[in-house]
Amino acid sequence: MSGHIDRILEEVHRAQALFAEFSEEKVDRIIDAIHNASMPNLEKWARMAHEETGYGKTEDKTVKNRFAAEDVYKYIRTMRTTGFISSNPASGIYEVAVPMGIVAAVIPSTNPTSTAIYKIMISLKARNGIVLSPHPFAKLCIKAVADSLHDAAVDAGAPRGIIGIIPDPKIEDTQALMKHRLTNVILATGGLGLVRAAYSSGKPAYGVGPGNVPAFIERTADIRKAVKDVVLGKSFDWGTICASEQTVIVDLPVAEKARELFKAEGCHFVSAAEKALLEELVVDKNGNLNPKIVAKSPFVIASMAGFEVPRATKALIVPENGVGKDHPLTLEKLSPILTYFEEDGWEAGCRRCIDILKYGGLGHTMSLHTQDMNVVREFALKKPAFRILVNTPSTLGAIGYTTNLPPALTLGCGALGNNITSDNITPLHLIDRKRVAIETRSLSSKEPISMKPLVTEPLTPPAAPGRGRSGAEKVSAPFKEEFNGPYDFVSEADVRKAYEEKRRIKIHAKTIITPSAKELGENLNIFEKMG
Repeated sequence: MSGHIDRILEEVHRAQALFAEFSEEKVDRIIDAIHNASMPNLEKWARMAHEETGYGKTEDKTVKNRFAAEDVYKYIRTMRTTGFISSNPASGIYEVAVPMGIVAAVIPSTNPTSTAIYKIMISLKARNGIVLSPHPFAKLCIKAVADSLHDAAVDAGAPRGIIGIIPDPKIEDTQALMKHRLTNVILATGGLGLVRAAYSSGKPAYGVGPGNVPAFIERTADIRKAVKDVVLGKSFDWGTICASEQTVIVDLPVAEKARELFKAEGCHFVSAAEKALLEELVVDKNGNLNPKIVAKSPFVIASMAGFEVPRATKALIVPENGVGKDHPLTLEKLSPILTYFEEDGWEAGCRRCIDILKYGGLGHTMSLHTQDMNVVREFALKKPAFRILVNTPSTLGAIGYTTNLPPALTLGCGALGNNITSDNITPLHLIDRKRVAIETRSLSSKEPISMKPLVTEPLTPPAAPGRGRSGAEKVSAPFKEEFNGPYDFVSEADVRKAYEEKRRIKIHAKTIITPSAKELGENLNIFEKMG
């Protein structure tokens, strides 16, 4: 095993042993510092990533960096990841957060700086150390992020060495990192071979499957918005996010209008001759994607294939009539190439979406554009995907930018995609839960021993606002009989503020409550239902 990998891990291991004893307040001070250090550098790191890799667009990479540095930060800032994270005296169950240890974080070349920010943020929030293994094509920009955030964390009180990086990574270095005795869990973002290597390393691993994402535009949709959403998702950073649309299926009654709108949005429908040229360029004889076209503009891809399109073209649209090896462009393309189908009715559209997902996208994501909630229901029940996104670009909806899904740049695909989880990965996936369980039913006597509730840390909301999921004690409090409401929308921040002010929240039948707010509010018995 490489000596330098040993040295990196031993340094992080020493730092993490100290970091594991930090309080929530100290951890959050470090997370604040990482956030503050990232914000002035978003555009600089995006430019470095674009210049080093040649992938995507600097402006879109800046958006991704901001998402990782700000949206993820706001979401996780209020999470409890230390000490007692939940308490239920009635059932005699108490949960304590325990860090996993050292996170081996494999960073891709397609989203290098944003993924580095994100993985560092969620790992340290869970009191883990982290070692980054950058893709060789993006090692300089990833190192710039790691060095800057390490210094910020140390200045805020973190042990020196809590963030490590392999400076000049090779395949064998990544393999050594994943199998090392000091590595405790793997966050693997990359190709299928890398993810399989992570799962075969003998360590717990969060990997991701390919995202061959279909988008279905159903006849009741706002067609203009649907087309804009699909084009935005497909062209964002030239398709580097695994949740970007790969195929669009249009309901036949609105197909003519949709085609005209796609053209108006700057898309080019390829001819039969151009399609043949694309197939030859994009996919080799073994069915593998040509890495030279990844995250390149439609203008560049068309030029490489041997035909011309306007420089401002946003996507190349390829009409298709089948899915599979005989239709090579129906795989995940990681570029602004969009295969196109027309189907009559949502049932036929549903079947076509399933065909696409089975051809390399099982468990990941699909998007649906409709105003018919019955169609949404049927797609939710039938689709082999764990993110059913409605009326939003799948690229941005899946990661939690345009939806209330947990903001994340590692998206699990569940058992369908050979992953351990179907969740968007957060700090809560990087802690273990120690459980205290007090006897509630005795085998040898009539009554168990009566015990007072365990004293745990009080629930005190952190100062920084944001959305987040947190364990909470089920406690009673002398709530004031005054109401600010009824509310039409309730976030977790609203619940925490109401609890701090000792007041209830009035809600009505149509109040929208985020999942984390619902969980916390019900634990605190804070909601007052109106008739």
